[in-house]
Amino acid sequence: MPRMTWRPKRPGRLIVRILIGLLVVLLVLAVGGYFVINSRLNRIEALTDYDGRPADTPGTNWLLVGSDSRAGLTKAQRRKLATGSSVGRRTDTMMLLHIPDTGDRPTLVSLPRDSYVPIDGHGSGKLNAAYAYQDGGPKLLAKTVEKVTGLRIDHYMEIGFGGFVGIVDAIGGVEINVKQAIKDPKAGIDLKKGLQTMDGGTALGYVRTRATGAIPDFDRTQRQRQFFSAVVKKAASPGVLINPFRSVPLALSATDSVAVGEESGAFNLLSLGLAMGDNPVTTVVPVGSLPTINGQAVVKWDTAKALRMFDALAQDKPVPKDALGK
Repeated sequence: MPRMTWRPKRPGRLIVRILIGLLVVLLVLAVGGYFVINSRLNRIEALTDYDGRPADTPGTNWLLVGSDSRAGLTKAQRRKLATGSSVGRRTDTMMLLHIPDTGDRPTLVSLPRDSYVPIDGHGSGKLNAAYAYQDGGPKLLAKTVEKVTGLRIDHYMEIGFGGFVGIVDAIGGVEINVKQAIKDPKAGIDLKKGLQTMDGGTALGYVRTRATGAIPDFDRTQRQRQFFSAVVKKAASPGVLINPFRSVPLALSATDSVAVGEESGAFNLLSLGLAMGDNPVTTVVPVGSLPTINGQAVVKWDTAKALRMFDALAQDKPVPKDALGK
């Protein structure tokens, strides 16, 4: 009798079944991961209705806030990261991200912390004071930004020092092109000029330092936009998303470190990441003058240019080049 050997009659069908099985497994993991991440998100009350609130406009507007909260950092970590031990709540980083419905490039606008603006119940003062007041925090800050820009904020996201470091380390560091050598013991950094990969602690010092430029805070806003764009692009890259040794720690770190408005979920954060990977236009509110008021150095916007900038965003149009800040 002839010797019998087993051969699949239809190897193509077997391969298809294997691929379908893998896709089903990946889909189940993705859906399960979404619900886990969504349930772990730290949600806070940030966006509320009030009389005179700007009407909804095309596109999606995010208020992105970096606070100096040391929550989650041990004393040893504070010493290592040179964060100090200040208590209370302050924010040095405020950015407005507009994601258009038209498919055009997003626009990321830095709002200088020393911007001199009207704050409900407190007269006029620095923008970051809206967050620091005892009756302030995310709600008063978001309301202040809405009133001075005329834009309705759709989503709010906030992160502190500890979360900042954790997210950068979870994605394996972030590549930054340093324009000039920076040595700043107060920020815990000693950086050479050029392209380099920074871990969380180094990146934190890089965006915090005031040791550069004739007007340090404007240099800081440029570095903050540069860093934010770089870290979100890497987080949304295939090398991170399809690598469970990167994507899982990133997801867990983000849910432990980031606070979002009650209206935001994991899908919104994914949309934010995809938008930042779309090469956004990065700029700052046009500045008119740098006066001293009540003994404090403040930033006054160029009202005409700022209005043109925010009017363009409200209409879901690109900001005219001559209205972009420098």
